[in-house]
Amino acid sequence: MTDALARHGLRAAEAHAYRRGLMLVLLAGLCWSTMGLGIRFMEQANVWQILFYRSCALVPFLFFIISVRSRGKALSVIRTAGIAGVLGGLGLVFAFAGGIYAIQATSVANAMFLFASAPFFAALMGRALLGERVRTATWFAMASASLGIAIMVAEGISLGHAAGNLAAIAAALGFAAFTIALRWRKLEDMLPAVLLSGIFAVAVAGTVCLAYDHTLMLPARDIAIALAMGVFQLGAGLFVYTIGSKSVPAVELTLLSMTEVLLGPLWVWIVLGETASVFTLIGGGVLLGAIAGNAVSGVRRKPTPVM
Repeated sequence: MTDALARHGLRAAEAHAYRRGLMLVLLAGLCWSTMGLGIRFMEQANVWQILFYRSCALVPFLFFIISVRSRGKALSVIRTAGIAGVLGGLGLVFAFAGGIYAIQATSVANAMFLFASAPFFAALMGRALLGERVRTATWFAMASASLGIAIMVAEGISLGHAAGNLAAIAAALGFAAFTIALRWRKLEDMLPAVLLSGIFAVAVAGTVCLAYDHTLMLPARDIAIALAMGVFQLGAGLFVYTIGSKSVPAVELTLLSMTEVLLGPLWVWIVLGETASVFTLIGGGVLLGAIAGNAVSGVRRKPTPVM
């Protein structure tokens, strides 16, 4: 009787942790999805100015979070990230810069859909650099995803948005490099690497602004939005995702990550009336279908325990 009650209590605790994790991951997607709207509201800031101020807010925010979680040992935690954290952080600098420029140079929907290709780039990098096996179903999913990407890129070229599409793909590659760096050293906590990326981004963006005479004296509205994005859009999203992802199976995280991709275009449509073209919707639908199909095939291959 006692053992049965203990098992029931454990299952109830696991179910509660799963529901809590699910809500936190969804909240993370909601935070991340506001990036396009924030950039659209800016008056004159370019990619490097936005990256500079967003990172200036992100770094102290994450340092505070890491300090609280480590009970004042933030520097030790950051040092444990090692070379993997440095490489992952550099990958994120490319991802952040490419993501901001893509949204400025093409539609939010187009950029968001192309960002979603990052898991497939990570699979290819993992195979080439880490020798990780790629499932047959994933190869088929990548082929389908490539079709979706080709549809969107072809339309972007015809509309003169090729640079924005290429930047979005570069952002996806940067996120994939970040993922591979963490997997290389089996780092479970992404926050130290993201903090390092913020430090690198401040240095890179500041240097570019100085070299090309991009003033940092922007309208107060632009600075305020960029700083808010660093704390709420990116920093808070990463924080709640880190907590929530510990109790949600990886395959479900893949599916839940689509929240960001789907909500991003929705916000700019509701608030600003920005719509997506038919070819963007077709290509994006093919890409998201490939991601969902790959995730579902993973569940069928290796069922996750019932919580």
